[in-house]
Amino acid sequence: MTYSFSPSTSKLVVSLSGGIATLAIDNPSKHNALDLEMWKAFPDIMGALDQDPQVRVVVLRGAGQESFASGADIGEFATLRADAEGGRLYEATNEAAFWAVAHCSKPVVAMIRGFCLGGGFGLALSCDLRVASESAIFGIPAARLGIGYPPGAMKLVTASVGAPAAKDLFFTARRIDAQEAARLGVVQRVVTEDQLEAHVLALAKTIAANAPLTIKAAKAAIDEAVGVMHPDVDPITLADQCFDSADAAEGRNAFLEKRHPVFTGS
Repeated sequence: MTYSFSPSTSKLVVSLSGGIATLAIDNPSKHNALDLEMWKAFPDIMGALDQDPQVRVVVLRGAGQESFASGADIGEFATLRADAEGGRLYEATNEAAFWAVAHCSKPVVAMIRGFCLGGGFGLALSCDLRVASESAIFGIPAARLGIGYPPGAMKLVTASVGAPAAKDLFFTARRIDAQEAARLGVVQRVVTEDQLEAHVLALAKTIAANAPLTIKAAKAAIDEAVGVMHPDVDPITLADQCFDSADAAEGRNAFLEKRHPVFTGS
């Protein structure tokens, strides 16, 4: 069903079903390239999904069957990124979008087919998990365009794939297929094209059925371990809250009663 929150741009579409929110990048005429208004909308969208108790998992995908996201809309470069000042403002908007995804306390899963390039690749690497179809193509063409990436975005890339792989991708600006992406740790799973949506849905349902407070605490602790800090979040406090929660009692009772637990996030 269509989500009650309405993004500020029609090119980002949010829907919600069974605790799984889907955020679709919807600009198919440009292979789902992201323009400035789309970048600006991410913090508000991710903030709304983060605060909604109905949402257990977020799936980020490209609309249609051809591309996840082909990157920033190059048509805007000549005007919005024509000099250092414009470039800094544009990159700050990009970075805010990346961090909005990374800082979401709910798990974010990227469902990737076709092109996943430049800023689109950055968005994917801001997610917690990435599942790709065999058709997926990845790359960061910044060195061929003569543009710089802000340090915050670099931190998210490096946290996901490690420094050597990040340098390889940036220095060469080459494109890689899904199998190499898996070897580099860019994606966690590669499936056939016809399995992609069902596989991601099954993964999201598995995550959504587990204890939300435990997942929130685990995400914060794992991110902190790789240098991706969540503002105003203490992983130790989050872990302690799990033990005092109704969900912890439900988990124990379900185990003893040999049934599946039903977690409420409280």
